[in-house]
Amino acid sequence: MIRPILFTGALISFCALALAAPALAGTPVTLRAAPTATGAAVTLADVFEGADGAAAKAVLAPAPGPGMNAVLDAGRVQLAARVAGFDWANDQSIRRIVVASATSRAAGPTARAGGQAGRAAQALAYARNIAAGEVIQASDLVWSDEVVAGADSPGNPDAAIGQAAKRPLRAGAAVQSHDLASPVAVHRDETISVAYEAGGISLVLQGKAMKDAAVGESVQVLNPQSKKVIDAVVSGPGKAVVGPRAEAIKTAAFSTASLR
Repeated sequence: MIRPILFTGALISFCALALAAPALAGTPVTLRAAPTATGAAVTLADVFEGADGAAAKAVLAPAPGPGMNAVLDAGRVQLAARVAGFDWANDQSIRRIVVASATSRAAGPTARAGGQAGRAAQALAYARNIAAGEVIQASDLVWSDEVVAGADSPGNPDAAIGQAAKRPLRAGAAVQSHDLASPVAVHRDETISVAYEAGGISLVLQGKAMKDAAVGESVQVLNPQSKKVIDAVVSGPGKAVVGPRAEAIKTAAFSTASLR
């Protein structure tokens, strides 16, 4: 059984990178067909062909245990390679790189453009207990063949990462989209800024949010001076907008949600 553990916060040893980089600046490297951790940690040499010398020993993440795969964020790996003096073009726009343990190579592709990795028979599950309201991180997810995927279980971890739990979620349970929602960006009774932008005119006022709301959701805001209620759309933490930009933000949020 192969269980990939997802790491977005790759443990990059920047001290080692800085010491080893200068001599190999700009050396082109290519992604290995089947990256495999050969020691106690995943290094640049494990991931790239053509990565040689001291710089190639820079650490990216802990080595996965037997039967598990480490999943690295391709952007972070590319940055680590660049700091170490290697050049990976990533022409396929790969978003995640799967690195197998030396004792159990992963079946199936090691990386795919678009970021989905793993075997079709497996389902996403939670690696730990998640409290209601917690935002899902990549390290909170594992691929498992011990759970049955639900009707709306996502096939890509990106659909769950960054979402908030609507209720407490149990470790080992299958990930299901109806248990997740966009995280709250504006809280009830919080003083937030409301902006209006149109035709070169920009106005900002402070008001009190009358409910919890996520980015793209409508929220009523009480103007403490006029006592009037303004209908706005949440644009970010502690922020909302009215006018033409509000409709654009609402549409973008709806489009993103429909893809999950």
